[in-house]
Amino acid sequence: MTSINQPSWSLFEKIGFRFSFVYFFLFIAFQNNSTFPFWYDIFEIPLKWTREFIPWLGEHLFNLSEPVFIGMTGSGDTTYDFLVMFCIVCIALLCTLVWSVIDRKRDNYSKLYYWLTTGIRYYVGFMLINYGFSKVIQLQFPNPGPYRLIEPYGESSPMGLAWTFLGFSKGYNLFMGIAELLAGLLLFRRTMIFGAFLTLMTAMNIMAVNYFYDIPVKIVSTHLVIMTLFLLLPNIKRLTSFFFTDIKTKLKFIKRPHYKRSLKIAMNSLKGLLLGYVFIYGFIDTLDAQKLYGTKAPKPDLYGIYEVTDFVINGDTLTDYKNEKLWKSIAVQWEGSLQVRTFQASYPKYYGIEKDSLVENRLKFTRWGKQDESFYFNYKKIDSTGLDFNFIFKGDTIQGFTKRYDKDDFILNSRGFHWISEQAYNR
Repeated sequence: MTSINQPSWSLFEKIGFRFSFVYFFLFIAFQNNSTFPFWYDIFEIPLKWTREFIPWLGEHLFNLSEPVFIGMTGSGDTTYDFLVMFCIVCIALLCTLVWSVIDRKRDNYSKLYYWLTTGIRYYVGFMLINYGFSKVIQLQFPNPGPYRLIEPYGESSPMGLAWTFLGFSKGYNLFMGIAELLAGLLLFRRTMIFGAFLTLMTAMNIMAVNYFYDIPVKIVSTHLVIMTLFLLLPNIKRLTSFFFTDIKTKLKFIKRPHYKRSLKIAMNSLKGLLLGYVFIYGFIDTLDAQKLYGTKAPKPDLYGIYEVTDFVINGDTLTDYKNEKLWKSIAVQWEGSLQVRTFQASYPKYYGIEKDSLVENRLKFTRWGKQDESFYFNYKKIDSTGLDFNFIFKGDTIQGFTKRYDKDDFILNSRGFHWISEQAYNR
């Protein structure tokens, strides 16, 4: 191997590095995605200023019709995020121009290049390690629950379809998780190139899924690919020669600048603490999260899917499927909420539910978004086979009987794995 340090860089290399340094630094700082430990505490003030400036920018520069929302939405591709990216690009261009004027005589930026690649390696590595743990433990993509199992394909969003596909298989989750955990190879200079090569394939797959299934993490996933390519850039020609010619080649490696022994010990100690935090604490934290809202989280008392077999209003059993009052199913997946599907409506109704402290087996239903639509729901569990219920709503006395379905009653969960298949089982 030969050193990556060069005595003199070309003008194009120096300008490209200046832009890359500012751009990647700002991206890591403002699109950190909880990658570095305690980052939001360390960077609290600049982030606070940004949350104040971006809405102003959207209103006064871009004349947006709606105020820029800065709260948590589950999306990483919000208007706020794209305006942040606009600012990052503008600042990077301006800094590159000023830097190029005042520092035009410098031969190279070998030391800064080392620290830039270190920041990128740790950013990409830590992020994929965090995501890798959430897949190995199957937290990010859970097995399809009651809501998904009774949702028609046509009603699911592309993102919902991807979550169902990816969450169905524990084995595939484990496979994806191991692939992402291999990004840990980026954290060591001697394995960085091999790690970047593997990570590029993983990151490109993540980016493709986000783009083609409309998953709102396109900004971050795209940058994971760009950053990995940046790490491989000095060896692109050598890798091309290795794969497509018979010319002998040697890979470049990143050489750490020379520092005093005490400083090296301090840096290695800090690295050890970071790695220990990310690997040990990250794994333990993911296990704890699994117990809070993952597969090992406590299930609600009525957890499951209940098909409504009879629905009686004021003593008359409804049989007309076009009647908007006729319930089709009840599903309970999370504590404190419940889903009701009717035959007439295309989409389900969701209710918040509260236990009545005075009356046993009685719940208060309140429809989401319609606080005035509430009623008391009395129920009786029939062993594990179903649920009988009754309630009064808008003057109607309603009684219902249900049949309970287990997850294994669905082909998706009961089909299993087969080495030998005489015919394709494609339903």
